Amino acid sequence: MRTRRGRALAVTAAAGGGLLGTVVLPAAAAPAYPVEYHFAVGYPAGFLTPDVSPPGANDWSCRPSAAHPEPVVLVHGTAENMNDNWRGAAPLLADSGYCVYAFDYGGAAGAPMQGLGPIEDSARQLSAFVDTVLASTRAAKVDLVGHSQGGGVLPRYYLKNDGGAAKVAKLVGITPSNEGTTLDGLSALALELRLVKRANAVLDTACPACVEQEAGSPFIAALDAGGATLPGVEYTVIASRFDEVITPYTNSYLPPGPHVTNLTVQDQCVADATDHLEGPYDPIALADVRNALDPAHPVPVPCKPVLPVLGPLL
Repeated sequence: MRTRRGRALAVTAAAGGGLLGTVVLPAAAAPAYPVEYHFAVGYPAGFLTPDVSPPGANDWSCRPSAAHPEPVVLVHGTAENMNDNWRGAAPLLADSGYCVYAFDYGGAAGAPMQGLGPIEDSARQLSAFVDTVLASTRAAKVDLVGHSQGGGVLPRYYLKNDGGAAKVAKLVGITPSNEGTTLDGLSALALELRLVKRANAVLDTACPACVEQEAGSPFIAALDAGGATLPGVEYTVIASRFDEVITPYTNSYLPPGPHVTNLTVQDQCVADATDHLEGPYDPIALADVRNALDPAHPVPVPCKPVLPVLGPLL
C-alpha cells in the first residue's frame, strides 16, 4: 500500500469479515501561540502594556533543545517596548521550538516608550538580561534578534564593550541602525543650517539614543573603530528599501565579510513594501530570522503583497 507523508489515515482489514475499517490518527497539534503579521494590529495591542511579555516569551522553565541550543533574546527598538515590538517574532519562534525571551530597556519602568536612554546604559541592561537567560537555561550562548536600535548599534556596543561577544552566537537585525540615520536628510540639513546643536540639546534630554544614532555621530564612529563586527559572531541584516526611519536604507548594512549576510526584503519579493515599522512583523523578515537562526533547516520565504505599516494584504 502506498502512503503519503503527513496523512493521518490508516486502513485496516476487519478480522474475519473482509470489511475495511478506517483509523484516523490524531492531527498534529496546532501552534501554541497565534502569530501576528500586521504592525497595525500588533503595535496597538502591546503599546499600553510594556511590562507584559509578548506571547511565547519569558517561559523561565524552558530548556533549549538539541535542535535549538541557543535561547533567543529579542531586543526592541527605539521608542518601542517588548510587547508592541515582538507579537510576531516571539510566538513564531516559540512555536518553532525556541526558548524565547524579551525585556524592556532604556526607559522608565512601565513607560510605553522604551529604548530612549543612553545606549551605553541600555547595553548594560542587555548584558544583565543575557546573563539571567544563560543562568536560567544553562545554555552556553544566546542568539540576539533585534529591531532598529535593538538590532544594530545597541547589541554591537554590548558585543564590543560589555563582553557580549563571548556570550552571543548570532546577531540578527531587522532594519537595524548600524550606520545611523539621516532621517531622510534632516540631520544633514540641520548641520548646514547650524541647527543641529539646538535640536540635539532637546534630544539629549528626551532621547539620548536618538542623538547617538545620527549618521556620523561620535558614538557610531567610536563603535566602528577597529571594525564593525567581531570574530565568533554570525551577523545577519534584514533591510527594506522602503525604510523611512533608517535613511538611506543601506545604512542598515554591515561591511561585507565571511560572517556577515546582508539581505533586502524587496530582493526576495518585489510585492513586499514593508517599511521600518512593519519590519518586525513582516512575513519575509520573520522567515529570514528563522533561516538565520537555523540555516541548516531553511523555511520557504513567502512572497505576498505587504503594505507599509498595515502589513500583508492576503
